[in-house]
Amino acid sequence: MSPALPRVLHEDRLLPSQPAERPIAREIYSAVRDLPIVSMHGHVDAAMLAADKPFEDPASLLVVPDHYLVRMLVSQGVPHDSLGVPRRDGGPVETDPREIWRAFASHWKLFRGTPTRMWMEHVLEAVLGVSSALSADTADEIYDAIAGRLAEPAFRPLALLDRLKIEILATTDGADDPLASHADLAGRGYGERVVPTLRPDAVTNVDAPGWRESVAGMGARAGIDVVDYRSYIAAIESRRAAFLAAGARATDHGQLYADTEVLDEADADRIFRAALRGEVDAVSARAFAGHMLTEMARMASEDGMVMQLHPGVLRNYDPAVATHRGNDVGYDIPVRIDYVRALRPLLSRYGHHPNLKLVLFTVDEDVFGRELAPLAGVFPAVRLGAPWWFLDTPDAMRRFRETVTDTAGFYNTAGFVDDTRAYLSIPARHDVSRRIDAGHLARLVAEHRLPLDEAVETAVDLAYTIPRELYRPLRRG
Repeated sequence: MSPALPRVLHEDRLLPSQPAERPIAREIYSAVRDLPIVSMHGHVDAAMLAADKPFEDPASLLVVPDHYLVRMLVSQGVPHDSLGVPRRDGGPVETDPREIWRAFASHWKLFRGTPTRMWMEHVLEAVLGVSSALSADTADEIYDAIAGRLAEPAFRPLALLDRLKIEILATTDGADDPLASHADLAGRGYGERVVPTLRPDAVTNVDAPGWRESVAGMGARAGIDVVDYRSYIAAIESRRAAFLAAGARATDHGQLYADTEVLDEADADRIFRAALRGEVDAVSARAFAGHMLTEMARMASEDGMVMQLHPGVLRNYDPAVATHRGNDVGYDIPVRIDYVRALRPLLSRYGHHPNLKLVLFTVDEDVFGRELAPLAGVFPAVRLGAPWWFLDTPDAMRRFRETVTDTAGFYNTAGFVDDTRAYLSIPARHDVSRRIDAGHLARLVAEHRLPLDEAVETAVDLAYTIPRELYRPLRRG
């Protein structure tokens, strides 16, 4: 049984506090609250979905893999080991899930005012049906309630697609991924519902650790011996075709920079061969990565896959943590990006191509109004991604709408992108976005800048219609 603790999710959470706007926002939100979720970029594991096994315990599901949560606890001195974050060398860490959960629950106050708290409260109460009034005193009772829920058939991974109202879920997969889990899911009727997304970073960043191994793996999957630039491009195009055949609708690029370049084939081949020999320099590697972004735009203009660009994050900032813990434990830090100059070579070639859609994300909200909205407001190929990562907070979402709408409107944006590994938090994140958009539109109605019927239609478009149309089916073969 769930513990007898009070509800914490207020029905009007995140809606405007102004008396004239709140009832309008309620009406707008009511039109989108129960719409299906279109989740076109995230990191839910396709293998987990294909296995469809019960989740092991609350801690391994909700705490250990959540870098938002882990980074806050670590910042307050809670060791990675006590949170069960694995060591690369296999060294000892806390393995008792109840102890990991206690460490999290006893520090719950650290999350006051953060989006992590909102998402977790929604997951606990709206999805799992237990109170989210977490504390050291309630940790065990809530842990037991969650564990009981996770043992029910309705909380198996595939059943949750229906429970969470997820109409389509895109995973993120490397260029050398065999896509076996997606084939398995397709064989069981989920081929149009769980789709792959090609993440080629490991093969386009020639100075990245393991690059040669990733390229060799990609070539093996493509049946191509990658020995030079031409065979490399052929292997990438082959893998794009395989992803399309598996139902992919997009590629995703997590470059450090947004630089785009146009190299001639001889220069590209020279850099590529140097990288194969392990002799590439940093300047050449950056130029090649920029060239490959332009090449990916060229390929996208031919096959129709949406191109998502997430630059501006220096990943694995602390080398010692990266060495001992690996990737994705919260040490990814934003850096400044000049999008206007960086994207000019790509947009000069493909910005007006009718078959290209380039969705731009940022972790620096200052550039929304100065750079990204003007680009989206003139280039047919460009769409603005939702506030992402460090900006996926209610106030940043409000500022996003207020900043970009004047120049880019609503329809040069891409809907909401949750970009999460935390499977159960997907509806929470989309709900926050829908509430914020309802509030923004309510203000326009209250100020007589938009009639109510158009505000409702716009809310539906932002939550559902726009992402469905942007990420249209492209299956080949």
